Amino acid sequence: MVAVGMDTDAPGNHAGYDGDPQYNATGFSQLHMSGTGGAVPLSNFKLWPIDSCPNFETCNTTLAWRKRPRAVLEDGAPDDFASPGYFAANLSTNIRVELTSTRRAALHRYTFPPEVTHPRILLDVSNDGQASITETKLKIDTITGRIRTSGQFMSSFGPDRYNAYACADFKGDGYDFDGPTEWGAYKINYPALGMTDIHQHYVSWDQDMGGLETFPVNPDGGPTSIFARVGISLISIDQACKNAESEIPDWDFDRLVEESREQWNDILERFQIEDEEADEDTLSLFYSSLYRTHLTPADYSGENPNWDSKKVPYYDSFYVNWDLYRTLFPIMSLHDPQRFADIVAAMIDIQKHEGWLPEAREAGTKMFVQGGSNADPVLAEFFMKYQKQAKKLGVSEKDLYKALLADAEKQPENWNIQGRQADIYNKLGYVPSDTHYPGGSNTKQVSRTAEYAFNDFTISQVAKALGKKKDAKKYADRSLNFLNVWNPEISLPGLDGSMGMLQPKFENSTWNFTDPRHCSVNDPTKSTCFLNAIRRDGFYEGSPIIYSQYMPHDTATLIELQGGVDKFVERLDFIFTHKYFESTNEPSQQMPFMYHYANRPGLSTQRSRQVMAQYFNTSRNGLPGNDDSGAMGSYALSYMLGLYPLPGTKQYLLSSPYFRKISITNPVLKKTTTFIANNFTGNPGDGIGGNVFVKSVTVDGKPYKSNCYLEWDVFTSGSTVELELTDDINLTCGDGADSLPPSLSTGGYD
Repeated sequence: MVAVGMDTDAPGNHAGYDGDPQYNATGFSQLHMSGTGGAVPLSNFKLWPIDSCPNFETCNTTLAWRKRPRAVLEDGAPDDFASPGYFAANLSTNIRVELTSTRRAALHRYTFPPEVTHPRILLDVSNDGQASITETKLKIDTITGRIRTSGQFMSSFGPDRYNAYACADFKGDGYDFDGPTEWGAYKINYPALGMTDIHQHYVSWDQDMGGLETFPVNPDGGPTSIFARVGISLISIDQACKNAESEIPDWDFDRLVEESREQWNDILERFQIEDEEADEDTLSLFYSSLYRTHLTPADYSGENPNWDSKKVPYYDSFYVNWDLYRTLFPIMSLHDPQRFADIVAAMIDIQKHEGWLPEAREAGTKMFVQGGSNADPVLAEFFMKYQKQAKKLGVSEKDLYKALLADAEKQPENWNIQGRQADIYNKLGYVPSDTHYPGGSNTKQVSRTAEYAFNDFTISQVAKALGKKKDAKKYADRSLNFLNVWNPEISLPGLDGSMGMLQPKFENSTWNFTDPRHCSVNDPTKSTCFLNAIRRDGFYEGSPIIYSQYMPHDTATLIELQGGVDKFVERLDFIFTHKYFESTNEPSQQMPFMYHYANRPGLSTQRSRQVMAQYFNTSRNGLPGNDDSGAMGSYALSYMLGLYPLPGTKQYLLSSPYFRKISITNPVLKKTTTFIANNFTGNPGDGIGGNVFVKSVTVDGKPYKSNCYLEWDVFTSGSTVELELTDDINLTCGDGADSLPPSLSTGGYD
């Protein structure tokens, strides 16, 4: 839950930290979410060390006045360092800051330069990144220096507010003191020496509030290093204090760093790379992508502010499932099933109490739905991979299925924040463009129709696995609802002979119209398709061209609609060459692998590698857009593994990995699956050409049925997969009847 880190004044950097040294450090807050859109998420309860002021009352306490540059190295980079579980920075004031954490508490260490005679630390309550605090409370214990504080804050991507609580204690590192020598609460830039309490219902956006304390210097003449231990809770201040006391009882900074490092290594070591010629940047990109895949959702167990969920895990920070279901959870299936099971159990518990599965969530609040009800493919992904182990892993298959059906059939009071616009969709088989439907904003109609259709496909897979034949057929049939918004008369501008496009439709079955170029770089109106309650174009974060190419469960039908294999490949090529492909938006992610379905896997391999070469690297700007809470990290990871997932199924599309040998260990199945790339000679810098195309595949020494995908049993058996690579891009998926990846209309999902 706690993700302690530096905040900077960089505009638009919602995760807090920015590696560009032109931006000042503003504080070290306890809660963050990595790589989000919307407003700034969390960033609560900033601590800040003050090096000097003439006296207590003249210390600068507002963020605008106190912020300082970071120290800069000879190469111009900020003097910061980070590794999993540890962060350090040297400020321009010569104060050194070090941070580590447990699940619900953080430990800071501030080392002051020798000339500082009155080291001071403040706790900023009001600056959460949005200046949204109300119900501000703060109390200073004048004997111990403990600061107990709380506030109510605005969700960053939704209409609700949440309460958060903090409990901060201070201690000398290598020397003892009984408490602070000075203390006082502050408002704006006016610390009030001796004032111990703040209780204010409303705070204006520019009215900073918090507590400031002065501490003794080290009497032995050694470094003056002061620990700050901060417990966090969404329940109460008392619980925040208990979290700190129970998780960091001994103030042992080095122990916490080592324990955190061990936890991270337990995850990272499940992927073992054996390739002496692998370059450092590629390895760093791989493992940092894996790291980011595990930052959200976050384990808030014991901190559910809405109901007692002590008997089941509670996960929060879904930001959001629309971003995450495509690659993050299927990658988690490969190596972290227990955490995946805990997340699914938490989702089911939320559905039991709120009526629908969560879509977007922050600190116990519901946030805005983006695409469909995209927890459906998350639950289906888990169940299709771990049906046999579900009960042992703490997931009830009965409750899981009930949660899926509730999403599919029951319309919420407000579909902006959970569930589907189910009534009209289930009646017509699509979401119409008409605007008179009560219950939420009738927007993104075409995108949501396509998403609901895929959601229904994943439900059909679960129903089939449970032996519910009638339901399996019902939801498989409903998964073809994307056909109801396919207009065969729409052509793609600039591509002669193109056939058909997804388009908005009215309730009376007449067509509305959206320019196929809409919301792409080629849009004449330069429109965007981000979240907007009044938008009526029918699409969300992707142009009609992109959505018309994205039917992952039945691409065979898509190929038929577009006029056959050659036309399908021609359209894919057009999308890439005319820059309709959007690396920053999730509907595009599968696009490079779609050539598999046209029996041209070599083109998929090259396109995916070109995407990696163009958009991903280890520089400060080495991600396309933000990370979308691990969506981009897992996206890059799947490309580098050569395994693009089909969520809610038992299949992974197959390409070549970026290494000669890589092994994936599954601790629940107690199996290790190893990929060996024979004839691999390295990764072309621009992604073009090279010995990277899959000529043939063997599994445990036997020729496999396809060069284009793997079944889940390859991973449950702990197989050795050998790929024979070549520089010939003109390859096929194989000669057998099962060589092409599955599609609903052609079979293969059984």
